[in-house]
Amino acid sequence: MSSSSSDDFADLESELLAISSDESPDDEEVEVEEEELEVEDFENKRIKRQKVEVLEEIEEAQGSTSLGALRQESGASINDDICPHPASVGGMCVVCGEKEVDGSAVPFGYIHKALKIGSQELARMRRADLKSLLQKKKLYLVLDLDHTLLNSTRFLDISPDEGFLMNQTDSLEDIQKGSLFKLDSMHMLTKLRPFVRTFLKEASDMFEMYIYTMGEQSYALEMARLLDPGEVYFNSKVISQSDCTQRHQKGLDVVMGADNAVVILDDTEFVWSKHKENLILMERYHFFASSGRQFGLNFKSLSESSRDEVESDGTLSAILKVLKRVHQSFFNSDNEANLMSRDVRQVLKSVRKEVLKDCKLIFSHIWKREELPENQKLWLMAEQLGATCTTERNQSVTHVVSLEAGTDKAHWARKRGKFLVHPRWIEAANYFWKRQPEEAFELEPPKKP
Repeated sequence: MSSSSSDDFADLESELLAISSDESPDDEEVEVEEEELEVEDFENKRIKRQKVEVLEEIEEAQGSTSLGALRQESGASINDDICPHPASVGGMCVVCGEKEVDGSAVPFGYIHKALKIGSQELARMRRADLKSLLQKKKLYLVLDLDHTLLNSTRFLDISPDEGFLMNQTDSLEDIQKGSLFKLDSMHMLTKLRPFVRTFLKEASDMFEMYIYTMGEQSYALEMARLLDPGEVYFNSKVISQSDCTQRHQKGLDVVMGADNAVVILDDTEFVWSKHKENLILMERYHFFASSGRQFGLNFKSLSESSRDEVESDGTLSAILKVLKRVHQSFFNSDNEANLMSRDVRQVLKSVRKEVLKDCKLIFSHIWKREELPENQKLWLMAEQLGATCTTERNQSVTHVVSLEAGTDKAHWARKRGKFLVHPRWIEAANYFWKRQPEEAFELEPPKKP
């Protein structure tokens, strides 16, 4: 197990154990006459023993991060009268045993029940962990579950055309070789997205990974077991709905990684309102019919059509290539001392702007005339991908983006030899971070009456 503070943690653990041992009474040499002293001594030992157990559990759970340097960094010891209360469990400071007083402490219940870490200590830990991670040439990757890495449906939501799946599930005794699982205890089927195992394996060489879902903890842990049966990738880094500090929002405040080194993969943008610059928006994986209906989609699901995403050119395969480019660009520096000040959000922005570079777009019948084009989502998306958007027809325009093939601008595009594409061309480029072939999104000329 690697740890950025493992030596400090070992020192603190040894000290706590030593203190506990030194103050333990010897039956042959010490006789406690007062019942109050017995109670007080018992309580002191209980507190110290609990501190050691908590720190041991956090160290084992978090893997690359520990609370081991609490004493050294804060200057506090068990016997100090003044303690900065860097972290607490159940309201009890893990250093001095007194009640927590840091009102800005952040809950990290997924690491240890009722654990809170103070803002100053958390900043120190993040910096120490980032320094250690960068030395290993790694960043942080936060992964959503549903529609990103997998798709689940309840038994009662299975459509008639999907009933055959109930008899085609893989063994829960050999999870590593399966992709479709029947979870009787949860009354649901779960389908892992094609390429997900290769994705996790290769991504783990570049990133320390977290799961972050709006699902309940029991569901999150079960999905983590399917994705990572050997507990190689996530360990305890599985964040669920109960860990969120803001309703209906996900936040990096409960992730140990520093914001400037975190990449997020999620199919939903609005839940990351404070961290959109860290986000790679994923194309949703709708394997089951109920998944599409959830978003108002009315077409046959992948399972109903007896097909699936192709591993070699599916979404996860494409995004893995993007992550490799981002990782390479981030660490492509001769001066390693500057890595701590680098920002992966700027790298993401730079890589994204290469996608539609040299494309100049004009839009036709996409939005209402009274609406400002510069404020429209599709316009903004195209600009983020590096395209230039305009409202004027001229020779420098390369693409006309339209919902209809019979508009004036569409006729102009065909006459001038410009690309005439559906808006999905931009959306596909946004999901795959790669310019898509225009012929796959080309609008056919209107049929003559």
